Amino acid sequence: MPGAVRWRALHLGRRGALALAAVALLLLFCVGWAVGFGARLPTAGAPLGLPPAVDARVKAGDLIFRIGNEWQSDAVRGAGAFFAAPRTEKRGDPYSHVGMLVGAPGHWQVLHSVPAEAPGRKSAVVVDDLDFFVAPERARGIAIYRVEADEQARAAAVRHAQARLGVPFRIVADDAEGQYCTTLIWFAWQKAGVDLGARFEHLNAPLAAGNYLLPHSLRMAERLRLLHAAGDDGAAPP
Repeated sequence: MPGAVRWRALHLGRRGALALAAVALLLLFCVGWAVGFGARLPTAGAPLGLPPAVDARVKAGDLIFRIGNEWQSDAVRGAGAFFAAPRTEKRGDPYSHVGMLVGAPGHWQVLHSVPAEAPGRKSAVVVDDLDFFVAPERARGIAIYRVEADEQARAAAVRHAQARLGVPFRIVADDAEGQYCTTLIWFAWQKAGVDLGARFEHLNAPLAAGNYLLPHSLRMAERLRLLHAAGDDGAAPP
């Protein structure tokens, strides 16, 4: 095969593989949405700010989980419920997204990997004001978890997460580079020398089977401790 033709065939092969992977992930989330939570309409309420006592207790590096209002959130929950092995994944966990709190009391921001949430935004690792992250159009509930670690490791985890700013959002199996919301958190703390104890779950999804870190699995990690929950019923499920 001539060199140019061989290169073109290889190039098309890679493009075809990427296209196949994209279709597989779309199928995974669309089926998960339809089977798991698609019938429930999102609701909007009052903004979910932090009470002063909680605001003062939070530390940079702590995690904030969100019960999302958008279709992507229902897709994540549905995909976990439908494709995960029943023996390992709690079906119906409402939390679908997570970010890392950075900043200081009274001025918290959320560093997270997310599909574009506003016009002109990229699907990437971004940092948003806390008020934007918990606005009613995006959140029905939140839960804040303390990561049990010393201050040196905490500062290192924040630095490693911040170093990922701008990295494209991408859901891939066995992600060890922090490309989607949960693995961004896991990656940053691993780089800081802290094993959160989170377990990747195997999803038996057509064309995209593999190990993924679902929000429930991260939330149940042994180094996380609940500090505060609000919205919906006001409490994080066990």
